[in-house]
Amino acid sequence: MDCTCISSHSQVQSISIEEQYEDVSHQCSSSDVSPCSVLTDEDDITDLSTDPAHYQLLSQLGRGFNNLSQVSMARHTPSGRLVAVKNTNLDECTEDELLQLMNEVLLSRLFRHPNLLTSRLVFSSCCQLWVLSPLMSYGSADSLLRSCFPDGMSESLIAYLLYGVLRALEYLHHMGYVHRGVKASHVLLSAEGRVCLSGLQSVYSLMKDGKRMRAVFDMPQHSPSLLPWLSPELLRQDLHGYGVKSDIYSLGIVVCELVSGRVPFQDMPPTLMLLQKLRGSHCCLLDVPPYPLGDMGALKVSRSGVDSGIGESVATGSLTRTATAERPQSPSPKNHSATLHNLVQLCLQQQPERRPSATALLTHPFFRQVKKHTRDSFLSLMYPAVPVSCPPDTPPSGTPTQTCNTPSPTDPEPEDGMWDFS
Repeated sequence: MDCTCISSHSQVQSISIEEQYEDVSHQCSSSDVSPCSVLTDEDDITDLSTDPAHYQLLSQLGRGFNNLSQVSMARHTPSGRLVAVKNTNLDECTEDELLQLMNEVLLSRLFRHPNLLTSRLVFSSCCQLWVLSPLMSYGSADSLLRSCFPDGMSESLIAYLLYGVLRALEYLHHMGYVHRGVKASHVLLSAEGRVCLSGLQSVYSLMKDGKRMRAVFDMPQHSPSLLPWLSPELLRQDLHGYGVKSDIYSLGIVVCELVSGRVPFQDMPPTLMLLQKLRGSHCCLLDVPPYPLGDMGALKVSRSGVDSGIGESVATGSLTRTATAERPQSPSPKNHSATLHNLVQLCLQQQPERRPSATALLTHPFFRQVKKHTRDSFLSLMYPAVPVSCPPDTPPSGTPTQTCNTPSPTDPEPEDGMWDFS
């Protein structure tokens, strides 16, 4: 047998785990020139300071992590840059919550992909944990549906958003993780057009003892709120388990959500929803009015298109908060393309092995239109939505470093948040 040895003079350069993840990110996105995956200088926040006194909290974007975390838009006063800051009072967390929070922060710092919302800057002050991420000025796809697109989004905008989500899922699946929380409220959009998938607290690894498992059996946290998006095999909780194709099913539900502004199965009691999914009830796009015209008479929703990013039209009524099912519906028929129908059909196959992978879906004919988009064409897709901006003449906020209480932004809490951090 011919054996070769490495010379003792050979130098082997060590590669950290983070560098390996960055290499995979480059492999997964190197061929993508769409604006939905382009990073800008504003997205790099690693050079910002870790002194809480350098951040002026401007307005609250939402709450999350069992209502223990407060997410605010903040200004880094030395540079004037706007960022999103998540503050969590560690003293109020249980031991399990601290472990969950630590896992989320570690994963967020580990993943490196332009279509994943990660936290590259994390620090603590007193009992407060500060997690900084780029500000996604258009908010979530869910908030856009409620505030500016109550009748559903155009196919061009849907393709744009889903393409970015698929890039993120391709990366996660390649790294051996299942997201398990793909839904419209976890799809975020920056002012420059970058699409980011958030909700990393629900991510689960397929790796065990150094080997990649074909299936896992863990049930995600806060699963009742995720039921409409979860796949039949995940809900079944049998010996077959579930894998990365579970995220593809969730993506199909998101497509229906973006098209009509309504989540399939949302109106059903959880038990009935579970039975319907396990029996293989099919979701499909309806090219007919979802409701008779008479049922729409009492719905009055602002269509001004002026949205502060927190939601000017969101805060005007009670239609928007309790459930996605309460979104107003279009009284007019909508004709969807054959490629969109085919995409939904592929994603919502009952048998997970019949669903295509994220990589295969990126080549679906429905996404051919995405690479034609430029910065200007992206802005035309977003009309009438506008990105959130810094409130004018904002007074300085209090210095948050001298107290263990969660720092308060200068603007009052909105009736509905831009982002979903649950």
